[in-house]
Amino acid sequence: MRHGEVHNPTGILYGRLPGFKLSDKGERQALTVAEHLADHDVAHVVASPLERAQQTATPIADSHRLDLATDPRLIEAGNKFEGLKVAVGDGALRQPQHWPKLVNPFLPSWGEPYLHIAHRMLAGVQRARAIAEGHEAVIVSHQLPIWTLRRFLEGKRMWHDPRRRECSLASLTSLVFQGEELIRIVYSEPAGSTDPRVTGA
Repeated sequence: MRHGEVHNPTGILYGRLPGFKLSDKGERQALTVAEHLADHDVAHVVASPLERAQQTATPIADSHRLDLATDPRLIEAGNKFEGLKVAVGDGALRQPQHWPKLVNPFLPSWGEPYLHIAHRMLAGVQRARAIAEGHEAVIVSHQLPIWTLRRFLEGKRMWHDPRRRECSLASLTSLVFQGEELIRIVYSEPAGSTDPRVTGA
């Protein structure tokens, strides 16, 4: 699950910075998904250590009377633009001192390599699957890590256009296993869709 909308009035790329919590809308989104999952056989709930993910996961854990676990492997991707505005036209991308960070979109050069993200996320998924064996686990993470893992599992190239990500706020990207074998990926938006081009991640 991707976390809900974040309160970010200045519109910066906050990445792993502390202090960025859910907006009122984000809290409602988290409750909506908790209600959606209320009759699911959830045996384990785990989240990224960042506040927005912890807040999103808490109603789900509470509704199933589970302790919320934390896994640092589920954290947001590292990014050298953290703390800056990166919107087209008025952000850090207009400043020449930042251009060297953009030389390689395949790694990417401005942040954590895609393959590293995919591998750590997959390790987190496998851990959660093992804990909830025979039942469901809910993992709350962030847009780029979720989307990167999905592309990795689908055998697609890691480099992509962020504006085309299918990973709305509070959406579910469900990995369905039969034993240890991944048999399908199911995407759903119980809290509604959001535009991937609009910041709020």
